[in-house]
Amino acid sequence: MDSQAAEIKEKVRQQFDTGPYPRIPVDQTPKDDANNLFIHSLVTAYYLKNQKVIETEGKVILDAGCGTGYKALALAEANPKAKIVGIDFSEESVKLARQRLEYHGFENAEFHTLAIEDLPSLGLQFDYINNDDVLYLLADPVAGLQAMKSVLKPEGIIRSNLHSSLQRVHYYRCQEVFKMMGLMDDNPREFEIEVVRDVMNSLKDNTHLKANTWNPQKAQSEELYLANYLLVNDKGYTIPEMFSILRAAGLEFINMVAFNGWDLMELFKEPNNLPAFLGMSLPNISVEERLHLFELLHPVHRLLDFWCGHPDSVHPVVPVAEWTESDWEGATVHLHPQLRRTGVKADLINCIASYKAFEISRYLTLTTNEPIWIDSTKAACLLALWEQAQPFPSLVERWLKIRPIDPVTLEPMSQDKAFVEVKQLLTSLEVFLYVLLERSA
Repeated sequence: MDSQAAEIKEKVRQQFDTGPYPRIPVDQTPKDDANNLFIHSLVTAYYLKNQKVIETEGKVILDAGCGTGYKALALAEANPKAKIVGIDFSEESVKLARQRLEYHGFENAEFHTLAIEDLPSLGLQFDYINNDDVLYLLADPVAGLQAMKSVLKPEGIIRSNLHSSLQRVHYYRCQEVFKMMGLMDDNPREFEIEVVRDVMNSLKDNTHLKANTWNPQKAQSEELYLANYLLVNDKGYTIPEMFSILRAAGLEFINMVAFNGWDLMELFKEPNNLPAFLGMSLPNISVEERLHLFELLHPVHRLLDFWCGHPDSVHPVVPVAEWTESDWEGATVHLHPQLRRTGVKADLINCIASYKAFEISRYLTLTTNEPIWIDSTKAACLLALWEQAQPFPSLVERWLKIRPIDPVTLEPMSQDKAFVEVKQLLTSLEVFLYVLLERSA
């Protein structure tokens, strides 16, 4: 590492020693935050990569850049009986992370004051690596990913992210302003925060920079300034730059973390009636091009948040919409673990008993912006999933018992029609990962 990179790294370390991140009270827990746990669940990432459901017991999970440990706690909650290892180059942050996991009773966890580049010195291999809000602060993100790759098991998965230069363009302008004022020459503290607050308050509300970054309700939060206006070595990237970094690190893209939030077709009024040129060209562009077009048209995501893995470990999966009848007959249906939560089953039973539609998206909103409803009879068909995974034919038989008569013809429901209706229900829910569908080996 050259002297300039070492100096930048030390400035970043000092900033997080004096202002550990995130500033969340030790007693606060994410255990009831299904969306947070969905992201941090190895089950989610592994299914998107392999179309298989994995057990988390005995898995070894790394939080690389753990900060004060709130994400490590989310990893522990989301992955029952997994071993959690956290590293951070800020000693003060590591102390808080250790205290947090101990406070919440997670004994199978350990924390080390360590830079990401020094990961091999741990002598451990990991099934899953969480690297959240860190990579864009490194002098060389490729080297950081390569260090994580070196300790990743062959079928392991890395979750990492970069700041979006398009979404955060206004904050980067802010940082340039405060660099010009000398506020980022050293480790920003209370004085620098107060200067930023005074400057922003002094600007007219319709000043472009203030209108696009300033939130008076958060003006007293130190974290607002240190994580945005005064964030040392904060860099932004585009999708092509993200893919270039992955290629240079020898890693293969799996999916975006908020995958349904990057659906290009959702940006169009009539996705099935596009202008002729778009209608012909869009089906043929690459995943990278689709994501880049999305960010150019609609740069709403602060993070380019992605999952990746070793090359050749990412095997093509058969989309559920393309399954054959024999695929379905041998399939096993799982409920996503974050729906098997206290109160959800009781609400489901209540909807079934009172013949009310069940709003499944109420319990896991991350993968959709629209409410997803299931009518009470179809909800009754899914009830068995709250007990354990079910073979697809078992759900078809259950559906035949719930609806033995075709409501249109008043004839007995045929096996073939029941097969199709259950298949359609599960296909619609798998898109949002409410259910996870495994083909037989």
